[in-house]
Amino acid sequence: MTSIRMLLAGTCLAVAGMANANAADQSVVIGTNNWAENIAISHMWQQLLGEKGYDVELNDVSKPVLFGGLAEGDIDISLEVWLPSDNAFVEPYSGRIDLHGTWYDDALDALVVPAYVDDINTVDDLKTHADDFVYQGESTIFGIEPGSTIADETDAAIEQYDLPFRQLSSSESAMLAQLKEAYREQQPIAVTLWQPHWAFAEYDLKILDDPKKTFSAGEQIKWVSHSGFGDANPELKAMLDAWHMTPEQLSQLMLEIEQTGDPDEGASQWIADNRDLVDSWLAATP
Repeated sequence: MTSIRMLLAGTCLAVAGMANANAADQSVVIGTNNWAENIAISHMWQQLLGEKGYDVELNDVSKPVLFGGLAEGDIDISLEVWLPSDNAFVEPYSGRIDLHGTWYDDALDALVVPAYVDDINTVDDLKTHADDFVYQGESTIFGIEPGSTIADETDAAIEQYDLPFRQLSSSESAMLAQLKEAYREQQPIAVTLWQPHWAFAEYDLKILDDPKKTFSAGEQIKWVSHSGFGDANPELKAMLDAWHMTPEQLSQLMLEIEQTGDPDEGASQWIADNRDLVDSWLAATP
């Protein structure tokens, strides 16, 4: 009897060892970009999948390269696809990439002012208060990179609402530096922002109503993979499909990274503070 038990125990250990070895041998390439929320969730999942034995590489690429890489199988997954906004990137590769679970509901782009700016509640209200937003001699909306979806939406809003404003496009970090300085001085400022973003956890901000619907709203954020990846990796797929975050949870994760100045350190601290939540994702089974 003792010999049988020892044999069974040895077999179980061998099977467990093989499973761990297989996980350890499993490399995953995550396509990323330099948006704050994408940096946050990518580093978070790099650590969580690492706990499960996966070797995770983060590959920072542009959107066109990202979807082409997914279709070719050079990139395994991307954690952030906004739908319907990203349909133009998804549709050319129909059949070569797979859309998976929604992990964030009701994402949106918007024009935003600090909550202390009392008289402005809609995009149209900016028109009659343009003189309050003068920067270097012109009424200004601070935006991000030219060519981004939200930059194009802002140009459309300026035209459709007949706003006497220019959009000053630069980087996300430069836009946020302007917001930080104005907020500290309690000065009016209008910026382009999207939800989710850590700025909503750091500052008291007001999203301007957009009755002409020039900005995307009600977006679903999903994760995406190259075709067949989910079937080949059912455990990983189950974990990512179980993943869901509220605006507050994601804003706090991003803010932790912003305050520490280190994506790995910030993600690690947030994971430690939200262990029950992340364990519920990791416990999901196919």
